[in-house]
Amino acid sequence: MTTPPTGSPLVASGLTKVYGTDHTATHALAGVSLTVSPGESVAIMGPSGSGKTTLLHCLAGILKPTSGTVSWRGEDLTTLGEGRRTALRRQDFGFVFQSGQLLPELPAVENAALPLMLGGTPRAEATRAAASWLAHLGLAGMEQRRPGELSGGQAQRVAIARALVGSPGVVFADEPTGALDQGTGAEVLSVLTSAVRASGAALVVVTHDAGVARYCSRTVTMRDGRISGEFFAEAQQAAAQPPVPDVATQAARAAHPASGTPGVPGAPEAPRPGTTHGATR
Repeated sequence: MTTPPTGSPLVASGLTKVYGTDHTATHALAGVSLTVSPGESVAIMGPSGSGKTTLLHCLAGILKPTSGTVSWRGEDLTTLGEGRRTALRRQDFGFVFQSGQLLPELPAVENAALPLMLGGTPRAEATRAAASWLAHLGLAGMEQRRPGELSGGQAQRVAIARALVGSPGVVFADEPTGALDQGTGAEVLSVLTSAVRASGAALVVVTHDAGVARYCSRTVTMRDGRISGEFFAEAQQAAAQPPVPDVATQAARAAHPASGTPGVPGAPEAPRPGTTHGATR
């Protein structure tokens, strides 16, 4: 696989995001600062309404914060015009969404090649690169299948190929297993984290599930628009390796401090080597 540009952290400082005004104002983010280092995998975990998706959107330049900065390769995303932010997202970032968001009329290889083709890469070159990623992700021979002919897990693998085909510096994943069953979700998480790690990109995953956080080297928990905790795991905790069990447990306690439980309800047990465990929504 092509090696992406490396060496630049993604740095957010003092992010706030306020919706509404005066007595109707909702503070989705309340002074969040976060640094994502090159090649790092970070899970942003918290209950619904904690601000985690808003933070991801601000980090990725999809949403402008009310105040604060997001620095990436010498530019502050919060001061860029929409055209430059769109170009930057296409060139430097990859995205995996909960539902995949594939175009139903296009075959898998063209869905995966879209970021390159939209950026001006000739069709033949773009589809060759996409086919290479599809094969790397276990979809060799399925290049011409349309999304409706793929299983949920296969469709998410196409979405992962699309996220990585342009050699991004950061891949953002918003609840990437939320629409999948437990077993398929585990497979997709393993593929996602392994592929991003092999590419050299950083990974930022938003989730409300402690099982997903186990696949990342760092977990940041959120509550009420603020970071409420931060936990680290050894590098070998990534998808293909046995996880460090108490990282997800600690993260779940920080995200749900009032529950007094060792983890969020329904969180799967730590997977054993040679087995897969998934994440439920």
